[in-house]
Amino acid sequence: MRILVTGITGRIGANLAALLLDEGHEVRGLVWPRDRRIEKLKHLDIELQEGSLTEVSDVLKAVADMEAVYHLGAAFQGGGPFTADEYFEINVRGTFNMLEAARANEQLRGFYFASTDATLQKYPPGGMPEPIREDHIPRRPGGWYSLSKSVGEDMCGAYARAAWVPTTVLRFPYVVAGEEILNFGQFHLSRQKSRPELASLWKGEERVVLLRDENGRPYKKHMADVRDIVHGLVSAFDKPEAVGETFQLAGPRAFTWDEAIPHLSDVLGIPQIEANVQGPPSFYEHDISKAKRILAFDPQYDIIRMIDDAVAFRGGDRGGVLSAEDSEPNVPSPAGGG
Repeated sequence: MRILVTGITGRIGANLAALLLDEGHEVRGLVWPRDRRIEKLKHLDIELQEGSLTEVSDVLKAVADMEAVYHLGAAFQGGGPFTADEYFEINVRGTFNMLEAARANEQLRGFYFASTDATLQKYPPGGMPEPIREDHIPRRPGGWYSLSKSVGEDMCGAYARAAWVPTTVLRFPYVVAGEEILNFGQFHLSRQKSRPELASLWKGEERVVLLRDENGRPYKKHMADVRDIVHGLVSAFDKPEAVGETFQLAGPRAFTWDEAIPHLSDVLGIPQIEANVQGPPSFYEHDISKAKRILAFDPQYDIIRMIDDAVAFRGGDRGGVLSAEDSEPNVPSPAGGG
């Protein structure tokens, strides 16, 4: 099948393109002319089209004759800073341009839109008492990135209902690739020392921190390895029952700091400390049963495996994953990425 991937130079897009090629599909990528990250794609048999999500003619050309579209391209909060105007033009108008081009393409069998759990308010006082379902809490975007993605979700739903565009929304959690989990900021005292409760603990030497909330409950978070996200994207492919639906993707389970930190301390050889901190905690998990039931989504990489594989990656064993450093956004790209 002929498949377009926007944001193809990002960590998710590049790994998705490689898997689609392995499965025998023809892949086209829409790339910004000044995106330096295309180097890592040159060994792949991909048709690269230069252009921008904000230019209607570029988008029409990219979507023409495609049978499926993975719209991952966006101004991403990790690749900025971006202005409000850039978020609107790239993420909102860009998605509108993509949907209009999809509406004009009678061959199209699937349009898969990458969204984010940043559209949800996951950090209320006391944390989330129940697993988050797609319909469990309303979207409450708190910034321009999350707002632009929330608008994108609404547009996809409207085009599915009113214009018969076969859209599917796939929400991503915090996604890591390569060795990134080893450097996650909330695990390391050097990255947390500005917090009043932790400032006195900093003695100039790195520690990993087992964070607990003010009641002594370990922090809890639900992330995903890039390989599970790519698997989720492919799982949604060409499934009529997924049209018009929204699915949360994530790792096989949430993890707590009292599970992750001792293991991280052991494999990195960095002493651990514990600290109770004030304010709304990180305490949530996603219910991914809908994606499992309808998409046959079967994530494999829990926090222990993510850490172990990251250590192996740091030692040179990439395990088929493109370098996280290579796939990080490094220029504002109107074609998207991240």
